[in-house]
Amino acid sequence: MSDSRNELTQHPFRFAVGILGGKSRAEWRDKARQAEDLGFDIVHVADHLGMNSPFPTLVTMAEATDRVQVGTMVLNAAFYRPALLARDVASVDQLTDGRFELGLGAGPDFAKPEFEAMGVPFPSARQRIDHLRDTLGELRTLFANGHEPAVNRRIPVLVAGQGDRIVRIAATNADTVMLAGVPIDANIDSDDAGTAALGRRVDYVREAAGDRFADLAVGLTVQGLDVTGRSDADLALARRFNPNLTEAQLRHLPGVLHGTARDIADTLRHYRDAYSVTYYAVGEDRMPALAKVIEELR
Repeated sequence: MSDSRNELTQHPFRFAVGILGGKSRAEWRDKARQAEDLGFDIVHVADHLGMNSPFPTLVTMAEATDRVQVGTMVLNAAFYRPALLARDVASVDQLTDGRFELGLGAGPDFAKPEFEAMGVPFPSARQRIDHLRDTLGELRTLFANGHEPAVNRRIPVLVAGQGDRIVRIAATNADTVMLAGVPIDANIDSDDAGTAALGRRVDYVREAAGDRFADLAVGLTVQGLDVTGRSDADLALARRFNPNLTEAQLRHLPGVLHGTARDIADTLRHYRDAYSVTYYAVGEDRMPALAKVIEELR
């Protein structure tokens, strides 16, 4: 394990909230303003059939806010052809005055019914990851060659995933590696075991990124949040990513945060100082609880 892992990262904390839905334009705008007022840095939308189209929704939320950034968590790269995606990305970045962050993923296994609904074959996991890698390369080429005149800056790219291959692709191509869970041994029995696993995962990112690690932001999906006196930890997301762990073991995962707001703030400072993890994403149901932690950190 590299001693350099203990060097303090230069990246500031960033907090993102995924807005799950809105019944009207006004509701989307209100939720974005609430996130901004609570101190969040970015609002995210997902990318699934049956949900609002991400790009117009992001423009609507940006129009309602002054500071907060907008982004995708995450676009299913397998849905898109790079040239058309580049046009949409450039347009959204222009229409949000440069407040857009492009989040991409390979597409989860549970998205298979969405491909069936579109009438297209469902690619294998390897094919989906290959397509993500190729999409990242083609987007970079398109923007570098000026094919999208609306782009007047380098649009930040986030790639989210859990497996080794997608994390390596993120480390070598993206600006932010969002760890959608951390591989854990089934015999996990303490918070120390969970944080040790996080350290190993960041070491893997560091090795893959090489010299670019210093410029790379590392993020973690918050899979459970229990701020004492405010909410009960909902472990449904943690259980989805870690189906073989018991309820007690799930609470030891590094992405499951519990304690007082000050306790959790101290945990996040430790993650920053020891592991360079500074970017955290939660669902909107956890937004008020995490806001108390943000207050402790700023």
